[in-house]
Amino acid sequence: MAELLNVRNLSLSFGGLKALDDVDLTVCEGSVTGLIGPNGAGKTSLLNCVCGFYKPQRGEVRLGSSDLLQLRPYQIVRSGLARTFQHVELFRSMTVLENVLVGAHTGHRPNVLAEAFSLPSARRATRSQRELARSMLQMLGLESYATHPATALPLGLQKRTGLARALISRPKLVLLDEPAGGLNDTEKRALGSLLRQLQAALGITILLIEHDMDLVMGLCDSITVLDFGKRIAVGSPAAIKRDPLVISAYLGVAGAVDASSAAQA
Repeated sequence: MAELLNVRNLSLSFGGLKALDDVDLTVCEGSVTGLIGPNGAGKTSLLNCVCGFYKPQRGEVRLGSSDLLQLRPYQIVRSGLARTFQHVELFRSMTVLENVLVGAHTGHRPNVLAEAFSLPSARRATRSQRELARSMLQMLGLESYATHPATALPLGLQKRTGLARALISRPKLVLLDEPAGGLNDTEKRALGSLLRQLQAALGITILLIEHDMDLVMGLCDSITVLDFGKRIAVGSPAAIKRDPLVISAYLGVAGAVDASSAAQA
């Protein structure tokens, strides 16, 4: 598979604290790549560098031919990257449909005059965005909640709303930051099935930060492991669950056994 995201020698420090230390990461087109490690290992810091929220002191981040470190966050979105957040960030005063439509505007280059005077081209663009938003809601099982206040929904549906908002920009790569956090076992299984369906239907590539090893081992093609800001392992789920450094730093013996059972299942 062709490489879509390339992170090379990425280093990020906050004062005397080194959050990332010469980290390499490759995400291949059409794959699901896991990024795991203990709390404080640098996983979200890496995502924040990829998204343009943090500027690293050293390294490269490329999405295809685009040098992401030279772009602003809105330009990075337009280059084909979208993200969900560990804590659901929805607009409290908006409905589910309105929250999803926000994602459509991030990749939209408005014609100010056309929108100001409600010209036919602007009205066509608005109709197209609403149709796309409704198709996303249908794909994620949210169509019946379109007019509901987004923050009144259960957590699992709020997370789906955030995912729909990311996907409406038609990204090449989606970064998911702990999408299973706070979900029960039934919701986690449903999430795993949904992500597989979305990947097949939309042809997206996924980079996934997650602590639920059943989900990671059952979903990912490749896994990168961080510990104290360093990459300590990279490989298939089968290789990662047997890696002594990963077992010592993160999985533990019991976790490795559980991950092995999940991968076999």
